[in-house]
Amino acid sequence: MEKVFLTAEWKNLIMANYLVDPAILKSYVPYGTELDDWDGKTFVSMVGFMFLNTKVLGVPVPFHRDFEEVNLRFYVRYKDSDEWKRGVVFIKEIVPKRAITFVANTLYNENYQSLPMKNKFSKNGNLQKVSYSWKFQNEWNFLKVQAGLEAQKIEPGSEAEFITEHYWGYTKNRNQRTSEYQVEHPRWNIFTINEFEMNCNVAQLYGKAFEEFLAVKPHSVFMADGSEIIVRNGKILP
Repeated sequence: MEKVFLTAEWKNLIMANYLVDPAILKSYVPYGTELDDWDGKTFVSMVGFMFLNTKVLGVPVPFHRDFEEVNLRFYVRYKDSDEWKRGVVFIKEIVPKRAITFVANTLYNENYQSLPMKNKFSKNGNLQKVSYSWKFQNEWNFLKVQAGLEAQKIEPGSEAEFITEHYWGYTKNRNQRTSEYQVEHPRWNIFTINEFEMNCNVAQLYGKAFEEFLAVKPHSVFMADGSEIIVRNGKILP
């Protein structure tokens, strides 16, 4: 098992899941992995959440412990001997801290971008409101939800389980090899969403190929409560 690289808490994960044509993802699939689907459906997910109490190699980095992240991701799997590992690939990850972008892009060859960001969280009666915003080309993009307060267990075999139960990350490195890293966290619970809203310059941030698929109502939206997480050092696959 690889050594621990990063520990943190991921909290209030908004996950908006869109059906896409698998063909638009083919160029993003790392070598040795293959697209993963649920019930014959291929998804990309817009995910916004809070990174809290972040430590790198066990050390908290000043001014880089708590911050927002928004990413667009899709799902793959990798056959390791007789085991299928289910993982995610990121189209792009947005954070407000330039140092995080530099480390992630340099060490993990991820596609991070630094933009001004903000978040809001409030409770009123039996409802909670959560939003994540990022400023791009002088316009505030955002993910917003209104949700109930009672977290529910994720049903085995459900779409929500498919979206949340991926514990590996895969990236293409600069030599077209594939890097693998492990993410550990307990099984999450989810909140029922009453309202969802997204404003995003999809074409400029992620590419025109994604625009038509993210312009429609998402196939599903939920918010996971989150937990403490561990990210282990990556390795190059054979």
